[in-house]
Amino acid sequence: MLDAKMPEAWRVLRIQSELVDGIERLIALSGAVTVFGSARFPEDSPEYRQGVRLGELLAAEGISVITGGGPGLMEACNRGAYPQPGASIGLNIELPFEQKANPYQDISLHFRYFFVRKFMFVKHAVGFVGLPGGYGTLDELFEALTLVQTHKVRRFPIVLVGKRYWSGLHDWLVDTVLERGCIDASDLDLFRIVDTVDEAAEVIIEYIKERE
Repeated sequence: MLDAKMPEAWRVLRIQSELVDGIERLIALSGAVTVFGSARFPEDSPEYRQGVRLGELLAAEGISVITGGGPGLMEACNRGAYPQPGASIGLNIELPFEQKANPYQDISLHFRYFFVRKFMFVKHAVGFVGLPGGYGTLDELFEALTLVQTHKVRRFPIVLVGKRYWSGLHDWLVDTVLERGCIDASDLDLFRIVDTVDEAAEVIIEYIKERE
């Protein structure tokens, strides 16, 4: 019985190690913006170019930018932030596909466990930006919305870029989720949809300046 429990005991130690390493490596951050988006957009796509500009706009203001550290829109945002005063940070995860650490990271952390990585996404966040993405982006979006809704974290701006991309989700929340009483009308105010990364950056930068 004892031998059977040993792998679980080692897993706890690995989890603890990831938490300690992540906290120590990011302890100097006074606030950062976490950006999510698909790993599947190529470098020549308009979405990739938007990601680069978003990283530039935020990091030029000295704001640290955190992404999942992989390719696609994560790479784009890190790439835009990398030459700027704000730190470019990647929280990488071990996956069988799609995840390969991009080279535009001042701080690069590697995680085995999603829930530890998700904790680090939120711990230093003063804003979330969602670029077009899939299940992972939706997972992080609803994680953030739930934490703010339940007052587990201080409310911060959650901005989704691309009205055409995100309007269907908003309509479903209004027409189905709100209609069935599963959320309150005020819960729809926890996020904002904008058309451009310039608008998203403006929302975040204004919030940070008011917060100081």
